[in-house]
Amino acid sequence: MHAGNHIDQGSGAIRTPIVMANSYALPEDPSGLDWSGTDVPLYTRNSGENQKALQAKLAALEGSEDAVALASGAAALHAVFFTFLDSGDHIVVADVTYEATWRLFAELLPRNYGVQATFVDAADLDAVAAAIRPNTRLVHVETIGNPTTKVTDIAAVARLAHAVGALLSVDSTFTPPPLYRPLADGADLVVYSLTKYINGHGDAMGGAVIGRRELIQQIKADAMVDVGGVISPFNAWLVTRGSVTRPLRMTRHLESAQIVAEFLDADPRVVFVAYPGLPSHPQHELATRQFGGRGYGAVLAFAL
Repeated sequence: MHAGNHIDQGSGAIRTPIVMANSYALPEDPSGLDWSGTDVPLYTRNSGENQKALQAKLAALEGSEDAVALASGAAALHAVFFTFLDSGDHIVVADVTYEATWRLFAELLPRNYGVQATFVDAADLDAVAAAIRPNTRLVHVETIGNPTTKVTDIAAVARLAHAVGALLSVDSTFTPPPLYRPLADGADLVVYSLTKYINGHGDAMGGAVIGRRELIQQIKADAMVDVGGVISPFNAWLVTRGSVTRPLRMTRHLESAQIVAEFLDADPRVVFVAYPGLPSHPQHELATRQFGGRGYGAVLAFAL
């Protein structure tokens, strides 16, 4: 939880301070610098001190090589699609998905860039396999679908994607670590809205993509440096601060959600409760196995 933090050499502060600078000092001879590089702070659109600290923390939490922090969860989703899809490419997308993801593939990317998309029930592995085409470059799913709570078998979908050379990206906003780590089950890229559980205080926005360094470096070079969707230093600092209490917060979130779901499920005025922690949920067994019994997320849907 404390990865990425360092003692400030100037003041001795034990927490990484907020560095609001938009530019950093150059060496006497800058001729050898890569002006589009993201490892050495030069210009905050290329990365800043607080962003680098947050990225180190996110990579450590996910058990991965690298991470990129961006301005919002939607910016993180767009960064994946913008970087790895070209005109004429095909993507398989879960038909239960966040609204911004749906609109990107139902309207914006097909209309503006000629990207082809097939929406499919990601819980139906035969349907996922049938939707894959020779030009499928990416499969995108959510661990727990927003807002119906449908659960996707990440390991099984990863095998289907990799069999045709496609990448698997997973929106795991509803199931952040330590609850679940999709990369361990074969996902190539995991996307988070940092605004939600990872920050947890309702006072900052951000998004992140985490995965192998070679993939994340492509996102940094294309979608961060040249599209400019970088997270601000203040938001990066806020998310870094908020994330420290996440294991404690997630424990309470999960416990409370289970209690609320069981309470609603027992009330005859409630028609249905959709929550993976209930035995009545269609993917309850899958969720128990996939999330290792640690919990079932803390979002539920119900109807009166």
